Amino acid sequence: MNLKQLNYFKVLAETEHMTQAAEILSITQPSLSHSMAELEKELGTFLFEKQGRNIRLTKYGRFFLNYVERSLKELEMGEQALKELTSPDEGHIDFAFIYTVGPHLAPLLLKEFKANKQHEKISFSLSQGNTKNIVKELKEEKIDIAICSMIVPDDAIQFEPIVEQEIVLLVPLDHPLAKYDEVSLAETAGYPFIAFNQKSGIRPIIDKMLAEVDVTPDIVYEVEEDHTMAGFVAFGYGIAIMPRLVALSHYQVKAINITNPTYERYLYIANLKHHYLSPATRRFRDFLVDYGEKNLKIKKG
Repeated sequence: MNLKQLNYFKVLAETEHMTQAAEILSITQPSLSHSMAELEKELGTFLFEKQGRNIRLTKYGRFFLNYVERSLKELEMGEQALKELTSPDEGHIDFAFIYTVGPHLAPLLLKEFKANKQHEKISFSLSQGNTKNIVKELKEEKIDIAICSMIVPDDAIQFEPIVEQEIVLLVPLDHPLAKYDEVSLAETAGYPFIAFNQKSGIRPIIDKMLAEVDVTPDIVYEVEEDHTMAGFVAFGYGIAIMPRLVALSHYQVKAINITNPTYERYLYIANLKHHYLSPATRRFRDFLVDYGEKNLKIKKG
């Protein structure tokens, strides 16, 4: 039994006329008769019976027709949905990004991408998480493309830098360090810290920065995302090292430039290597790569 046979059966069932059905299907009458005979043989029952010069469905043919019509309808809907999903102009993209990107960069990127009229009808599903979880979901094909905070050693994933992100020291407004506009991290020794948890992509960078100036942080709380960190700092639980966010202006905190140690912190586009990307996803990835190249070129002067 194959799809062609089922389509032949449906047309013949609708017309109940062998010659007419063959003309609609653009095949010969003997070919149609042979195909239906093979289908009946496989099913072990007669689907049609003669009625004068015409034919009509048997009781069992009518029973089977209900299932065939539903199946063909589902396949037709599936074909249409798949075409829409993978269309370069109307496709759908599962896009994930780290928490830091949510308040500003992600909406900015989508706005600029969809400003192109060719991209207006492309839709997105959005999700957030830490880099390790995002990479896991990439490999499970739950998401198509992502922005991560670090390069994870994995031959299956392709990473490309998109933006360089400034890291600052965050303190409450009434903190002793709040009088400075820039500091060496050596000056943070002895103060309680709010830190990102061990799953965070930025945690290894911050640990390395503190180790370079021989500071062992007194970590009082570990958090997962940036806004929680800013909130705990604002309430005086400790100081923190984190990316500079536009939204920090909404908290009672001061972001202080770090002069020592020096560092480079990038965010990366991530997708599966040697893996099919839908036309819409490919367009979005090309846009992100181009955005990154322009942004990093401007950043480096």
